[in-house]
Amino acid sequence: MSKIIDAVSVILTCGDDIFAIQRQNFLTAFPGYWAFPGGKVEKNDADFYSTCSVTQGLDPKLFGAVIREIQEELGVDLNHEISQGVVSSCSYFGLAVTPDFNPLRFATHFFKIELTKKIPFVVDTNEARLFEWVKPENLLKRYEEGQLLAVPPVVKVIQSLSSTPDISHVGDLNISYNSEEFVPYIESLKGIRQIMPLSHTLPPATRTNAFLIGDDQAKKTIVDPSPKDEEEYRKFKKTLQLFGVDQVLITHHHPDHYERCNLLAREFNLPILLGQYTKDKILTKHPNYFDGLTVIILHEGDVVTTWLGHDVLVMEVPGHDEGQIAIYSKDLSWFLAGDLFQGIGTVVIGGEEGDMSKYFTTLSKVINLAPKILFPSHGIGLGGTTILEKTLNHRKEREAQVYALHTEGLTSEEMLPRLYGEIDRGLWPYALENIKKHIQKLKSENRI
Repeated sequence: MSKIIDAVSVILTCGDDIFAIQRQNFLTAFPGYWAFPGGKVEKNDADFYSTCSVTQGLDPKLFGAVIREIQEELGVDLNHEISQGVVSSCSYFGLAVTPDFNPLRFATHFFKIELTKKIPFVVDTNEARLFEWVKPENLLKRYEEGQLLAVPPVVKVIQSLSSTPDISHVGDLNISYNSEEFVPYIESLKGIRQIMPLSHTLPPATRTNAFLIGDDQAKKTIVDPSPKDEEEYRKFKKTLQLFGVDQVLITHHHPDHYERCNLLAREFNLPILLGQYTKDKILTKHPNYFDGLTVIILHEGDVVTTWLGHDVLVMEVPGHDEGQIAIYSKDLSWFLAGDLFQGIGTVVIGGEEGDMSKYFTTLSKVINLAPKILFPSHGIGLGGTTILEKTLNHRKEREAQVYALHTEGLTSEEMLPRLYGEIDRGLWPYALENIKKHIQKLKSENRI
């Protein structure tokens, strides 16, 4: 069981408005997400707390963290504003604990602070990409229109304040699901349901995202459903039945993306959509995999469904796998990147289907496309393409290291401890594949 870290989130209100920020796309944690000021609770935060009529009864350490975070992120001495009568009330709004399926867990304590006037904040732009005073119902409208990325507790806060602006306490802001009967799922972007079954994927990841996308009048499409065993499959089916499904889409032929897809398709009488390469590769391992099923071969530019009225298109994205496809909204609100990057761990470019040259080209192609949000197969959605830019730059740096070691006369095996000495040795075979693919790319370019 992972350690749970205390954190605070501050809902600042003035009249009918609340103060919201969009986090910078280059941040490590929740890049591009809409949220409220806040952060982790520190050991000496109680030192910032002082008792008065509006803070009486609040936890000194937690509210001390609120005071410190407001100072650091907004440049405001909250104790001073309280003494000046600018703060009319402070209340403990609710608690959200990161679910146990996350490797990093927080107990986030939400506080609501009502102001009598809007303070001229000096916002830390290293944290905030955008910030504004806005009516909760306008924020909610953006979410409903697919223009706002936020974690479920923040969405709950926005919904609560939209329906009851003067509410001071909600209490439970947690993701609620019965882990004995259902697979966890979230909807951080409206219309993109991210269902997360345990799968036979590579560590440190333990789950492969199965995305359910499609308007009510369109084909509800489940992408890469791959629960690892019969029990997880049972829970996955029960979760899927909450929403309905019309077709299955497989992005590529690695088992953690198609395991039990055929069983699901048979049981629910669904067609399977995939690329020809992926179909052929699956058939080499499982000759009877598609028996009795309708199979639809996808090509670049095909429309698979609609999302909030926008066509959802297919793009071929080779590199990690020769036959990998991605889907994205035509308005570029989002892009399902599959295994082009990992929210958890590092992408392996290996085997006969891995091609480092094509991987570089694909990364550049998606970066230039500039979708607003990227969703990986493992991990959460991320704002912008910063993660792809970092991935490409990292690969270029690794290639330069491989090139230098090759000129010293080292073999791929001899490079391994030099380049990957810090990772678990159980992952070295995959790291060795990456090195070999870098060498293959350098040879194809006549650089070595």
